[in-house]
Amino acid sequence: MGTVADNQHDVIIVGGGIVGATAACALVRSGLQVALVEARAPLPIEASMPDPRVFAITRASERIFRWLGVWDAIAPQHACAFTDMEVWDAGGQGRTHFDSAEMGEPCLGHIIEPRFIRAALWQQLRRTDTVALQCPARAAAITPGVDQVQVALEGGEVLNARLVIAADGVNSPVRTLLGMETHGHDYQQSSLVALVKTAAPHRQTAWQRFLPGGPLAFLPMQEGWCSIVWTMPTADIERLLNCDRDTFHHALANAFDHHLGEILDSGERQAWPLRRLHAERYVRERVALIGDAAHAIHPLAGQGVNLGLLDAAALAEVIEAASRKGRDPGGLPVLRRYERWRRGDNLMMMMAMDGINQVFSNARAPLSQLRNAGLSLANRSGMIRRPFMRHAMGLGGDLPAIATEGEEVSTSI
Repeated sequence: MGTVADNQHDVIIVGGGIVGATAACALVRSGLQVALVEARAPLPIEASMPDPRVFAITRASERIFRWLGVWDAIAPQHACAFTDMEVWDAGGQGRTHFDSAEMGEPCLGHIIEPRFIRAALWQQLRRTDTVALQCPARAAAITPGVDQVQVALEGGEVLNARLVIAADGVNSPVRTLLGMETHGHDYQQSSLVALVKTAAPHRQTAWQRFLPGGPLAFLPMQEGWCSIVWTMPTADIERLLNCDRDTFHHALANAFDHHLGEILDSGERQAWPLRRLHAERYVRERVALIGDAAHAIHPLAGQGVNLGLLDAAALAEVIEAASRKGRDPGGLPVLRRYERWRRGDNLMMMMAMDGINQVFSNARAPLSQLRNAGLSLANRSGMIRRPFMRHAMGLGGDLPAIATEGEEVSTSI
């Protein structure tokens, strides 16, 4: 574990999850002195339990991990590539098939448990002497000043830097401490997640069926398992969380129209309510929000963590460019460049997901006819399907350089 004299750093990152650790890896590769403040240290892989909640990592996110030199520690042993995606509506015959071969790509993305990604990032951080890992530790107070910002930890230690990055989740303590406003709404839906074993093989395909209450996704995992994400009205979630295994298996197979046969086995079930959240501002003097601290999005397309990784890469690129030119990386003119870059793209994705959710989570006949016609048209027309596929793979829009180049870095930071 590295140390920095006098608790003086270039950047302090609060939150050592996947997005915060990615930002730390990117910044220390640029030669900056970083402190990472995290409340909970990641458990060793051998001591941690399988995580029912998984991430669908896009090709852009894969490229970020390759550039950081951590991809080989994640894949192939912990990642399941999916080459195809099937989307269909329970209320009609509309169906769309996405195929990575059509895009000239080896896969559409990878399904990975978050514990493996976080462990690889932390292993990388522990190999450098330009990052101070403050763990376990929590920020008790944050005081932005003219030239620097102070972060007081709960134990009394005070850290100093030119910039604080909040990567501390949807209920961000940093955002709360600084009174940074958000807006959003409750979707009145919850998502249930679990690992399940099906009678039929998943064929490296991500499956999503739109039901009147919300989408049901089966995401391919290693050794024939799938991770399910079943979104439904919050009022219905408790029954499925608490029923016995056989009842759950039967309900799940029926909801999926037995598309992968019977459910043979399943692990722990978890659920959480869904809420949209967007920060009014991503930045203020000497402070920047990234990931869920800045935005929470509907999970139907699995874009949440990928947007956060793009935030981290974009902010690191902006900070490195400012430092190279001798500019203050914590100054508002520099940070506003990051905000302009990412806030609009994130808002567009949030609105798109809200629109899809409203159209598909609805049993009314006119909307059912419209969405089935749309799915069928997309399936017949590559001009409609391919741009959607590019964005779903994270290959569209104004991307940070490390999300586009994709060179694998084998040396440690």
